[in-house]
Amino acid sequence: MNKSISTDRHILVVDDEEDILELIRYNVEKKGFRVTCVDSGEKALKHIRTEAPDLLVLDLMLPEIDGLDVCRILKNDTTTSQIPILMLTAKGDESDIVHGLELGADDYVTKPFSMSVLIARIQALLRRQSEAPGTDDETIVRESLAIDPKRREVRVEDNPLDLTFSEFQILHLLMSHPGLVFTRNQIIDAVRGDNYFVTERSVDFQFVGLRKKLGSAGKYIETIRGVGYRFSEKTY
Repeated sequence: MNKSISTDRHILVVDDEEDILELIRYNVEKKGFRVTCVDSGEKALKHIRTEAPDLLVLDLMLPEIDGLDVCRILKNDTTTSQIPILMLTAKGDESDIVHGLELGADDYVTKPFSMSVLIARIQALLRRQSEAPGTDDETIVRESLAIDPKRREVRVEDNPLDLTFSEFQILHLLMSHPGLVFTRNQIIDAVRGDNYFVTERSVDFQFVGLRKKLGSAGKYIETIRGVGYRFSEKTY
């Protein structure tokens, strides 16, 4: 059952096309959200430092600082890393989509886009942000690796890791079911919800980023060729 979403949430929209900004502002405000629009990456970063939004709708092709750089800057800063980012990208630019997801973006919509789809994605991201990560709130420990769903903390050798929303959800899903193999589609459905359109390559890049952050503990995430991924039951 979906939880209700407070519609007084603040959405920051970044795009260098005025018509698109006004179109998104009009339709998203009709849903009750508060919307701020800016037309460059530099203005977006300046605004976020002053007032962090609940969600960022981010065009990738921007003047001065492009969307991918904005995403990287925000996700590398612990004060802004948990802001959900919904990328807007030109249709067919899979390399940008993969790169953006690898940097920590949470979702994407391709241009030209359906306004109803964009709003549904915004609502889904805000819903996931407010929901608990799973039914099991107990801390899970595997040797040097520990994940605490209540605090949304992950530690390796007692050192905290800064994971994106998706990376945390993936790790919690796998650690909650050690030895169970999840297909890429099952991971997408569990982490992002049903009907999330993403390539298998994009899912794989999420795991590349997660393993890199886990360091030595990345060995617990096993790739099952032709099927998907699982959290190893082995003791190393």
